Amino acid sequence: MNKPFHSEKRSATKLVLTSFLLPLIGLTACQQEGGPPPAPPPPEVKVMTIVAKTIPDEVEFIGQTASFRPVEIRSQVTGIIQKVLFTEGRDVRKGEKLYLIDPVPFQASVASAKGRVGQALARLAQARAELARVRPLLAEQAVSQKDVDDAIAENLAAKAALVTAKGDWEKAKFDLRNTLIVAPVAGRPERSRLYEGRLVSAQSDLLTSIHQMDPIYVNVNVPESYILRRQRELAAHRVERPDLFQLKGMMIMADGTTYPHEGTLDFAGIQFRSETGSLSARFKFPNARQRMFPGDRDSRPLYSLFPGQFVKIRVRGYMRRDAILVPQRAVQQGPKGLFVYVVNGDKVELRAVTASSWHGQEWLIEDGVHAGDRVVVEGFHRIRPGSQVIPAPYQPPAPSSDAPGSEVATREQS
Repeated sequence: MNKPFHSEKRSATKLVLTSFLLPLIGLTACQQEGGPPPAPPPPEVKVMTIVAKTIPDEVEFIGQTASFRPVEIRSQVTGIIQKVLFTEGRDVRKGEKLYLIDPVPFQASVASAKGRVGQALARLAQARAELARVRPLLAEQAVSQKDVDDAIAENLAAKAALVTAKGDWEKAKFDLRNTLIVAPVAGRPERSRLYEGRLVSAQSDLLTSIHQMDPIYVNVNVPESYILRRQRELAAHRVERPDLFQLKGMMIMADGTTYPHEGTLDFAGIQFRSETGSLSARFKFPNARQRMFPGDRDSRPLYSLFPGQFVKIRVRGYMRRDAILVPQRAVQQGPKGLFVYVVNGDKVELRAVTASSWHGQEWLIEDGVHAGDRVVVEGFHRIRPGSQVIPAPYQPPAPSSDAPGSEVATREQS
């Protein structure tokens, strides 16, 4: 009795399936008749045309400050320190008193030497008188030739004794004067190493040191690799510079601030240091004194720089001709080194490049691209070597008003 009902149910199911499949079959047939879907258009990339420029070629070195004149203070005489006459760490003027060695023994030496000079003068006067007496008597044969010769010898000996006595007197006066030790230069002394009651030995014991701090030196070590590269670039006229001692230096402090005064190259070494493979050089900077605030009772000048500080020196004066600069974002890092994408016609090719340093937001390229090449700056993820692209000009962002100046950091190639 249920057989007709089941037959009707199967017929209804077939009808529903047929109504769904027929549109799908028709859509497939239409796609086969129309062919494959159209390919997507080539991607658009931002490119920049390379222009050769003349740019400052600056390099940074680590340097250390040193005082302009470090002067060691030592005693010229052996004696006991009686007084320390200066304030440690306070500036002293040239000729200002520093130490007093007990002068009593030296005063006695001066008096004794002066007495010996008097004795020598008396002896010389007596010898001259004796010579003047015996010479006329020789003609009358009242004295022998030996008496005259003895008188002449005594006169010469008295003269020599007077010279010796005067020398001892000058030495004694010199020692007495040097019991008072004064500053040979103006500057700032270190702490005293010896104090009252200490026995000091002549010319051996170091009492203190005075540093003349304005101007101030900055010593740097220049790597041999840098000097050799510079020599090749100058010989090839790729880099120009003024006279060596007209090169300028800009100082960058440990906190990143820039010293407000420019220095000049003052000294260039002539011998490489075997332990570091570098050549020494020295820059001289004015050590500007800060103004003291009103009411400050401290009369010391407040120097901006002190000996022993580590700083960076940026050398200025070199100019690089026909420099190729590429935005840093355009230079990519691959397994074989740095590379850029260059658009040749409407296709992309990969170029290996050699980048030596960076200027602001751009790499200085030594080899790999040339003036007139179009380098991809944006859109790297949509391209690969040999693919077609639609190049569009790259517009660099406008620098902000508070952006710092061009920073230069050199990579020394080992």
